[in-house]
Amino acid sequence: MKLVLATHNQGKVAELRSILAPVGMELIGYEGPEPIEDGVSFLENALIKARAAHQHTGLPAIADDSGLQVEILGGSPGIFTAIWSGTKDNVANRRLLLAQLKDISAEHRAAAFVCTIALVTDEVEVSFTGTWYGSIAFEERGTNGHGYDPVFIPDGFAVTAAELEPEIKNALSHRASAVSGLIEYLKSNAF
Repeated sequence: MKLVLATHNQGKVAELRSILAPVGMELIGYEGPEPIEDGVSFLENALIKARAAHQHTGLPAIADDSGLQVEILGGSPGIFTAIWSGTKDNVANRRLLLAQLKDISAEHRAAAFVCTIALVTDEVEVSFTGTWYGSIAFEERGTNGHGYDPVFIPDGFAVTAAELEPEIKNALSHRASAVSGLIEYLKSNAF
């Protein structure tokens, strides 16, 4: 099955392509216009993007909206994860987050990555959500991954997500969990 992924983020395309390839799903990147993400939740923003990609390409479209929720920050950055510092600069976003948590002890640095994936076709709109629990490190570590991976320590690990091998991260991440639900749905529903 061919799906279009509604993102211009090549890191996400590569990550999801590697997760979907073993089950025979071909993922293509989206080169159409970016819609305005003005939803107030991960689900609303994922649906906005998937609807736009489906309308532009005519193909079944998937889109994810994901972010980092830090407990002591009341769930922020949340839907503002990609622009937390006021820009889409990953380094600036991580630095701002670390500065905001500078005086916060390890036991109060709980966080979770959340991912909601929406699938939009002519017939259906469905969604799948995955959560990856962990905490925020005191400094950036690692070069694998993207976004906040260098500051996120998954539960059960002493290393950041950016220090994990991509195969391990792709098996455990919030996105992998959401994609797992998507894959099960696609296996049992033909388009």
